Amino acid sequence: MTTLISMLKPPPDERELPPHEHPRPESAKPGPETTFSLVVRARGGDRAALDELCARYLPRLRRWAHGRLPAWTRQALDTEDLVQDTLIQVAGRIQSFEPRHEGAFQGYLRQALLNRIRDEVRRASGKLAETIASGRPSPDPSPLEQAIGTELLDRYEAALMRVKPEDREAIIARVEMGLTWPEIAEALDKNSSESAQMTVKRALVRLAREMSHGSGF
Repeated sequence: MTTLISMLKPPPDERELPPHEHPRPESAKPGPETTFSLVVRARGGDRAALDELCARYLPRLRRWAHGRLPAWTRQALDTEDLVQDTLIQVAGRIQSFEPRHEGAFQGYLRQALLNRIRDEVRRASGKLAETIASGRPSPDPSPLEQAIGTELLDRYEAALMRVKPEDREAIIARVEMGLTWPEIAEALDKNSSESAQMTVKRALVRLAREMSHGSGF
């Protein structure tokens, strides 16, 4: 009976509670662990952190490869296998990786995938090998070329290489990989989506300035 009465009694006014009995506000749900933190843990031998990095970047690399590779390259090479093999190789040498700037791991993965594709292309024959060896552009443009045009893409590529590495990774994350703001915050080790948006916005302004310089205006 005592228990039942206590259950029906209204809760005491918080102002009447001793300091140590005041209810504590619920803590905010922790956000995803940053890429930098995962890399540090992975370099220390934490397998779970390494698995999380691979799971996080597998779909991002797929999107990048799809957006950047010409159609004939995607038909001749198994992009899915290349992406997975690249992740396996990077995971095997994670201890030698040293992040030097925001988004460094994303850039490291992207460069590793590009190098792997180039190696596979060199082993190919016919149209694939001739196109790469001659330096001529593919007759089948990539989705990015189709979206903005070859001439503008050339200016974009040149300007992209002139901006700071941090800006370059922010631009690629949003424009080429199509990452969401929370994903960009993770990739660039930003503390919020708002911070990621501001970083990308500033990077795009610098990119536009570089592109205008290269256009002769």
